[in-house]
Amino acid sequence: MASDLGFVEFVVDQIAPDCAVTHRRMFGEFGLYSSGKMFGVICDDRLFIKPTEGGRAFIGAPVEAPPYPGARNSFLIEDQLEDGAWLSELVRITTRELPEPKPRKRSAKKR
Repeated sequence: MASDLGFVEFVVDQIAPDCAVTHRRMFGEFGLYSSGKMFGVICDDRLFIKPTEGGRAFIGAPVEAPPYPGARNSFLIEDQLEDGAWLSELVRITTRELPEPKPRKRSAKKR
């Protein structure tokens, strides 16, 4: 089941503007980005955040589940979706701990 764009926009709107969150459609679901880093996904209208030590400490006892079959566990965020301040702080903590994105390799020009 693909995620609803309205749900994605609701989640993005909850997060503070300083996080500059964007979303990108990926295989019927959505990837979430801040500062060029993919920090989470929305699958089946559920929010998953990449696990980090800081995020784990902030949440306390996170619920972990894979966003889709075969994926690694992520933090499943359910009860705090409407708490924008809490969600924004989790995004800030998570993106600080994630590595910088690798530069994209340029493809060879076709001649």
